[in-house]
Amino acid sequence: MNTTYVPADYLPVLIQLGLALGFIITTMIATHALGPKRHSQKKDDPFECGIPVQGDARTPISIKYFLIAILFVLFDVEVIFLYPWAVNFKGLGMTGFVEMVLFMGLLLAGFYYIIRKGVLKWE
Repeated sequence: MNTTYVPADYLPVLIQLGLALGFIITTMIATHALGPKRHSQKKDDPFECGIPVQGDARTPISIKYFLIAILFVLFDVEVIFLYPWAVNFKGLGMTGFVEMVLFMGLLLAGFYYIIRKGVLKWE
């Protein structure tokens, strides 16, 4: 089986990428140039699910909210790695088990660090 690749092997992928980007750019320019430009007070109002707009949308949000969200995504993605391991548990043998214990140890060390720093304390 020949596994050496030359740059010409990637030509169809590059052509497809170029065509996709060209279509997107052409479509965006055409809709901007050809579309109607009717402005009115009612049309330019931001639409908020039928509720009248109240206050400023750019109020500062606590950094704690973003930290919790990022930590949730981080640990959620880490748990995703457990599923293929669990499916192939018997086939991986002792090496797979040791690797997963190391992975879980690092994951729990990170979780311990987060708890120690008080990131999860909501005031």
